[in-house]
This record gives sequence, C-alpha cells and structure tokens, in this order.
Amino acid sequence: MILKLSDHIKENFPNIQGKKILIACSGGLDSMSLWHAFKELNFDIGIAHCNFSLRGNESDEDQKLVAEKSQKDNTPFFTETFKTKEYAKEHKLSTQVAARQLRYLWFEEIATNNNYDLIATAHHGDDDLETFFINLSRGTGLRGLTGIPSVNKNIIRPLLPFSRKEILQYAQRQGIYWREDSSNIKEEYLRNKIRLQLTPVFKGLNKNPLQTFQKTQQNLKDTQALIEDYLAIVYQLIITKNQDGYAIDIAKLKELPNTSVLLFELLSPFGFSDFKAINELTEAQSGKQLFSETHRLLKDRDCLFLSEKKEKPTNSEFFIKKNQDVVSSPIKLSFTPSTKVGYMDATAIFVDANKLEYPLTIRKWREGDVFKPFGMVGKKKVSKFFKDEKLSLAEKERVWILESDNKIVWIIGLRADNRFKVTETTQHILKIKRTA
Repeated sequence: MILKLSDHIKENFPNIQGKKILIACSGGLDSMSLWHAFKELNFDIGIAHCNFSLRGNESDEDQKLVAEKSQKDNTPFFTETFKTKEYAKEHKLSTQVAARQLRYLWFEEIATNNNYDLIATAHHGDDDLETFFINLSRGTGLRGLTGIPSVNKNIIRPLLPFSRKEILQYAQRQGIYWREDSSNIKEEYLRNKIRLQLTPVFKGLNKNPLQTFQKTQQNLKDTQALIEDYLAIVYQLIITKNQDGYAIDIAKLKELPNTSVLLFELLSPFGFSDFKAINELTEAQSGKQLFSETHRLLKDRDCLFLSEKKEKPTNSEFFIKKNQDVVSSPIKLSFTPSTKVGYMDATAIFVDANKLEYPLTIRKWREGDVFKPFGMVGKKKVSKFFKDEKLSLAEKERVWILESDNKIVWIIGLRADNRFKVTETTQHILKIKRTA
C-alpha cells in the first residue's frame, strides 16, 4: 500500500513535498494508518485529536492512545475536548453535523496558529461509497453523487483510492494499534445503516465493487466538469455583479433550456438545496426570500438577488453630537463649516446649520417616513420616492437617514430635505459629506 500511496500522492498532490501537514486523528484504524504512512514517507506532520465527549470513558481512552503515541513518536500533538451535545442543541444541529462543524473549525484554528499548510483526513474509498448512498437516499443533484473531494481548499484526503480492507491489511502488517469506535455498529445513524446493511449487498454484485464505483464516479465528475464549463458561459449571459452581490436576470434565464435545473446548479454551491422552492421564487412576488446557511436569495421585480447574509447592526440609531466633525459608523460622514454653497450631489449636501437640532440621528428608513424633497414643493413618502427612483429591495436596505428633531435632513446619498436648505437669511452653512 505504501508504494501505491506514494505514487498517488506524487500524481495527485504534486505540491505536498516540504509542506507542514496536520493529520486529523481519531485513534481509529484509518487515521492511525494515515499517520503511520505519512511518517514512513517522511512528511512533516502534526496530530490533531478531537474528544467529542460522546462515548464517556471510550472517548477519553481514544484521546489517551493518540497522546501517548504522539509522545512516543515525538510528534507535535494538539487536542481539544468539546461539549458536542450542548453545541448541537444550541445551534439546532444533529450530533454528527455538530461534531463535523466543531472539528473543522478547530482544525483550521490549529493550522493557522501553528503554520500548518495542509490538513489531512483519513477518508477512504468505503467512506466515499457510503457518502454516495447517503446523498442518493436524501435526494441530490449530480454534484452530490460525485463524492468526497480529494482536495477542498487546504484539506486533503489522500486515502480515497484505498478500500477499508486495504487499509486494514496495511495496519496489520505494520503492527499498528488502533481503537474501535463502538458507535460504528449502532444503526441509529444513517451512515452505519448503509455500512452494515447496504454496502455488503452492493459489494457482492461483482468482484471489484469499489473499482467499478470509482470508475462510475469519475464519469460523473467529468460530466459535472462539463456542466461547470457551460455554467461559466451562462454566468456571462444572465448574471451581473454589484455591490450587493449577484443579480440573475429572470427573463434571460428563461430563454435558456432546462431553466429550473440550470438555476439549481447555479445556486447549490451557495447552500441552496430546495429545488422546488428555488424554481418557485422566479414566479413569486417581489420581496419573497430564501435563505441558506450563508446566503440570501431575494426576488425583486425581474431579478433574483444573491447576497451573503449580513448581521444587522446591534444599534438601530446612531447619534451625532454638536461640533462633532466626523462620523465613522454606521457610515462615514464629515461635517464642515462653509462660507458658501458648493456643488451638491450624491456625496455632499449643504444645509442651514442654525436649523439643526442636536443630537442628530442616523437610522435606517422606516415605512411611513415622510420628507420634503429638495427642489420640490410639498411632502413625499420615502417609500414613494424609492419607487420613483426605481430602487431595488437590496438598495433600499442599504439606505440610511440623517435626522434632526424627528425631521429628515438627508436620505443619505439620494436626496436632501427642503426644510434645511440654505436661503438668503442663512448665517451659518454646514457641508455634510459622505466620505466612503
């Protein structure tokens, strides 16, 4: 196995030599074998072990084994004990998903703080087969059937070409000691059900089941690559990038064949998985939204807007004291006395300083807001002003209001209020400028 692994690494991980590699080690067969193999191949390694506190004394014994071997091998060792069930409950996750989130976040932290270039996990061919069946059982697109990636940013999985049987034979020949995870035989987990019930049947269908599966999976990957090439062309046709994210032109999208599938493929990398909901959004009213863990998809008129989720400011109002000449949050403004009125545009206005009541307030616009637009007679609802200006929903969400004594001074970046304009009787002029 070691020669096959060495050839596999040279062919598929050509830049790995000379890198510092952090190995994720549970104490089980797969990760202990990966550790032994990488040491045999003279890689510069460190070991990271997670104690998820899920199996009582068993978890502690796993940690003890990995710690003792690290000390014996004089290998850098990192360990962390997690309150996994509490984390899962707090974040409304399954135990397995919680454990995965915890370990990968921690691995990245260890790698960053200790200058490890890569993180190696011991996923192998049988894991890949099980993942295929898991995704198949839950309903998935082509991407979900292409398997565990061998490289994902700084995470590498060099054992994917190997079966569990090959790894077991290697460990037995090398005299590697490992601990069995008793939870692997509990059928309450979907992966275990597949491992114990389904994969033995699948493997009985021919002499080389994993090789056949890997050949099929490679065909799927080639097809996925072809789709991604097509998506790159489609991107140029129907998507525009702006400061809010990405705008998908629905009319142009519908001119293309297989609209719903195409939209799903475009959005699934951003965590959207509900095929039906994504498709229905194209026909929904403006303002309808879908959310993934990381992104928002918003229907607005003839477009779908994709943007990252953003935390709302903890403060809803920000106050400006008299004689304060600079504001840095939530937006950057400067306040400068002036002797005359200069050019007014989206970035700057001039107001009668004596008409301002302090403290001034910066806040988000609200339904029902009314102002007197500069250069016009009479009042106007801010919502109507937005409609006339043809602002998208995403653009409206970015708008901040500058207010004095409950009166709008400036819809920042859009229109000043007539009540604060400079007149012939103005004695003191104040220039208010948005600086970024």
